[in-house]
This record gives sequence, structure tokens and C-alpha cells, in this order.
Amino acid sequence: MYQFMDRVARLFAILGGIILSILIVQTCLSILGRSISSILHSDFMQTNLPGLASSLLSTGVGSINGAFELVEAGMAFVIFAFLPLCQLKGAHASVDIFTSQLPARANVLLRTVIEVIFALVIVLIAYELSQGMLSKLRTGQTTFILEFPVWWPYALSLIAAVASAIVAVYVACMRVIEMATGQTLLPLDLEAEH
Repeated sequence: MYQFMDRVARLFAILGGIILSILIVQTCLSILGRSISSILHSDFMQTNLPGLASSLLSTGVGSINGAFELVEAGMAFVIFAFLPLCQLKGAHASVDIFTSQLPARANVLLRTVIEVIFALVIVLIAYELSQGMLSKLRTGQTTFILEFPVWWPYALSLIAAVASAIVAVYVACMRVIEMATGQTLLPLDLEAEH
């Protein structure tokens, strides 16, 4: 079961990384286009090289239309896409300034409680996201500039949120079993140290 969850988590992390990379490139191109457009519209270019400025501007150089809508739509998916791997590997940041002094059994109990609460919260978020998606689907709401249906990014985010919820519930169940049996079933040592 762990191998299956690991494959699912890695797949979503890869998809999240691809989408994040695309969003980064798109943002850089949009900023570059806007900067070039500003230079071409400058008094210097319009006065000294009006023909060149006009011909380059006629190519449509400028910021990418609706770039922020695409970033807004993609980032929710990206965040949810990275959650399963972070959850499965125990790689969330933690500050153990107080817990490092606790006995091992207390840390196991604390980790289990945190994992169960996290699973419940992620399940609730996925449920609320599904309700939001259905609401956007019913109303037919679209984005202002690109006019694509708002429910599309909600649906993509929901897929990643459901994967996150499944992994979180799995991890919570495994932590409960670990606490009950005293065995270590999932990685513990990948947490960021501060």
C-alpha cells in the first residue's frame, strides 16, 4: 500500500512541478513582454526610432493577456499537488524546540494526534472545495479577462485535494497503528529542522 501511495504522491508532485514551471515561465515572459512594450512606448523610442518601435509593437509584444488569472488558477492545484508527498514523507516543516525534550512515547502520541487532525482538515477542505466547484459550475461563472469557466481550476484543484485527503487519511491510519504497535511504518526523519 505504501508503494502505491508513494507513486500517487510522486505523480502529483511531478504534475505540480510541471505546472509550477509553466507558470514561472509564463510570468517571466509576461514581465519581459511588458518591459519591452514599455521601452517601445517610451519617449526615446517614439522620438528617435518611431518606425522600429511601431513595427515591433505591431507584433503584439506586451504582457500576456490574463496572466494573473492563469497563475491564480494554477497555484491552487500546485499547492494541493505537493501536499501528498509532503504528508507521506513527513516532510512538513516542524519546530521541535519543545517536543525534543518530551519522551519518545509522547512524541509518537503528538505526531499521531497531529496526523489525525491534519487528515480531518484536508478531508474538510476537499469537501468544501467540491461544494465550491459545484457552485461555480451551477452559476456558470467565468474569469474576467480570459472568460474561462471558474469551475475548471476548482476541478483540477479538487483532484489534487482528494489525492491529498486520501494520502492524509492513510498516513493518519498508519500513525495510529504505529502508536498501537510500537512499530515504525512510515518515515519520520524528513521534517525540516529549525
